[in-house]
Amino acid sequence: MEELNRLTPEQFKSQKKNPIVVVLDNIRSMNNVGSIFRTCDAFNIEKLHLCGITACPPHKEITKTALGATESVDWEYTEDVEQLVRRLKEEGYAILIVEQVDKSQKLDQFSFKPYGKVALIVGNEVFGVDDRLLPLCDAAIEIPQFGTKHSLNVTIAAGIVIWEAARELGVGS
Repeated sequence: MEELNRLTPEQFKSQKKNPIVVVLDNIRSMNNVGSIFRTCDAFNIEKLHLCGITACPPHKEITKTALGATESVDWEYTEDVEQLVRRLKEEGYAILIVEQVDKSQKLDQFSFKPYGKVALIVGNEVFGVDDRLLPLCDAAIEIPQFGTKHSLNVTIAAGIVIWEAARELGVGS
């Protein structure tokens, strides 16, 4: 660990975090949940919120892909995603959904800086973000794609957007 310059979970928990929380809205795959835990660790996010049917640690399938990130990343479970989003808004977070909708903005033309603290919401692998959240969001972000599918796995989409938010808003940026 020392040779790789990696933090211990205790050191990670005590360091200043990027002003980003991630919300998983009804993610059905535990492998996806574990992978997003790892991404949140990699980009030093404040907290990961698990909502609805999203599974929570400890679970073998989450642990397998999280590789210990369930111990370093602060997380919380809330059954009702709408209730959580309203609370995050009250706490001063800009609500940003990662979704292809009518008024979504392309990630390469989007700036996180004006928002300060952000809550990034990624939705169910099949149905996307819960429609009840659309009126509550400050912006929708879409990742430009150039192939035939125009669809990314939720872990890939989350990773791309979390990276960009951390790059712009990150500690020391």
